[in-house]
Amino acid sequence: MLSNFRSIVQQSMRSISLLGRVNKKFTINDNNEFVDKVLNSRIPVIVTFHAEWCEPCKILTPKLEELVEPLEDLHLAIVDVESNPELVHTFEVKAVPAVIAVSNGLVVDKFIGLVEANMIENLIQKLLKKDSKNQKT
Repeated sequence: MLSNFRSIVQQSMRSISLLGRVNKKFTINDNNEFVDKVLNSRIPVIVTFHAEWCEPCKILTPKLEELVEPLEDLHLAIVDVESNPELVHTFEVKAVPAVIAVSNGLVVDKFIGLVEANMIENLIQKLLKKDSKNQKT
């Protein structure tokens, strides 16, 4: 009986762990979802604009996932430029990949193209510092 209980607890903990990761990375499907999940988010969000045909995007997006995954207070939103022309226009995306960092509904930093890992890490640090300052006030 005790082993059954342990098994149930372990499965529950695994489910809870997986539930926590579901919202960590998400795909934006339309403007309303962008407003809801990015602009209205209390947690800072890195948004990557990409396209399936874009080779640099295929390198950058997994790198962003790898850097964001261990951080509890940061999300990653993926916007397909082909499916979201209004967002592309709104954020004046002229090339892909394009990355913006959003905190409290405001763009705090951005870059275009495939960049070195330290530039991505600097963007993340800037975003997290900006968010921690906003939480203190």
